[in-house]
Amino acid sequence: MQSKLILASTSPFRKEILSKIQLDFDAISPVCDETPLKNESPINLVTRLAETKANSCGIEDPNYLIIGSDQVCVINGKIIGKPLTREKAVQQLEEASGQKITFYTGLSVFNTTTKQAETICEEFNVYFKKLSRQQIENYVDKEEPFYCAGSFKCEGLGIALFEKLEGKDPNTLIGLPLISLIDMLEKQGLNVL
Repeated sequence: MQSKLILASTSPFRKEILSKIQLDFDAISPVCDETPLKNESPINLVTRLAETKANSCGIEDPNYLIIGSDQVCVINGKIIGKPLTREKAVQQLEEASGQKITFYTGLSVFNTTTKQAETICEEFNVYFKKLSRQQIENYVDKEEPFYCAGSFKCEGLGIALFEKLEGKDPNTLIGLPLISLIDMLEKQGLNVL
């Protein structure tokens, strides 16, 4: 019997990414306190939260694979969140201008039959162009990236902000590393192709 797939996320971006691999799945809101622990590194934070989300759905039935994911953006050693406002988005992009910023994305696949989870962290680096205040404001006003960590949408106009991108899978930057996820699902007997 083929495993059923659950995405432990309400993120429309993660749903859209997962739909690329053309497998049926349901999305469930995870139960997870996302508060970082004292002195917790970005890698430890995202792997802990990804696994917690995958384990939090309360599904006891066997034959489910539950995907949990979490991401943080780090600029100059500091974790930054979603800006939520225009002012904060402009501020985040001013900090990122001319800098390398790193995204850490935790990914976990929990098997309800074996009660085991495989959890990894993917790193993705974004190198920003040196941007003027006017360029930043023009970008923010056009794309309104208020619910995106780092204050940009790389799948849209945000690509114009970068010198280069560095990482295994561009989907990682949006919040779900598909290349690694496909490998993890195949280890669980769910072959995408």
